[in-house]
Amino acid sequence: MLSKFGLCSRTQAAEWVRGGRVAVAGRIVRDPDFPVSPGQAAITVDGLPVTAAERIVIALNKPRGLVTTARDEQGRDTVYRCLDGAGLPWLAPVGRLDKASEGLLLLANDPQWAAAVTDPDSGPDKTYHVQVDAVPDAALLAALQAGIEDAGEFLAAKSVRPLRSGGRTAWLEIVLDEGRNRQIRRLLAAFDIGVLRLVRVAIGDVLLGELAKGGWRRLSAAEAEALVAGLRPPDPARAAPAAGHSRSPGRGRTAGPGPRARRPG
Repeated sequence: MLSKFGLCSRTQAAEWVRGGRVAVAGRIVRDPDFPVSPGQAAITVDGLPVTAAERIVIALNKPRGLVTTARDEQGRDTVYRCLDGAGLPWLAPVGRLDKASEGLLLLANDPQWAAAVTDPDSGPDKTYHVQVDAVPDAALLAALQAGIEDAGEFLAAKSVRPLRSGGRTAWLEIVLDEGRNRQIRRLLAAFDIGVLRLVRVAIGDVLLGELAKGGWRRLSAAEAEALVAGLRPPDPARAAPAAGHSRSPGRGRTAGPGPRARRPG
């Protein structure tokens, strides 16, 4: 419950409870799984009443080489290094960028808002600029949009367009309207294309813009609300895929050819 109020992470909340810092209806609770419904009982931490925190959302320009987590068991640097000394409350990553990826990452203290933004079926589009180790032709660009099956999931780009090319590499703009783990890297790998750089430049209408690498800014209330305004709830029919398929093609698309395509040239 404390994490849902945007006060801390789930791990921190459990530590507070076990440490005897949390009381429900005036009684100390030491079980992190103790059931509490919002509004049914007064909750205090260190004797102070708990209320829902003001929604805070920030946009961070994640540098390459940082992991998107609060604590890393391997001791690697995390995105929270960029927020040292900022005086911000607890903020959780809204979705992820893997260690080798960079660009726009949102962090927020509102789990419900974050769930709407990251919903794979109804969340806002996400735009990436991707440098690849090939110069794709029109047929390959079309194949990336037609999509492929990989590990039981249908992967496709909503749109792909070339930005620039030179020699043996090219930059592509890839827009996704779904969120799958390492979706772009897996999709390109199916066509024997390697990713040299992957930069997220937009989530919905929130742009990376000129934000310095490792820098951040707070989104206005209007920006945060616009990201979830008008999002449709997930289609129940998509939760029960046909036999033999764990996913249906994304948002109105039909599945493309299954065989691995040959790299041009």
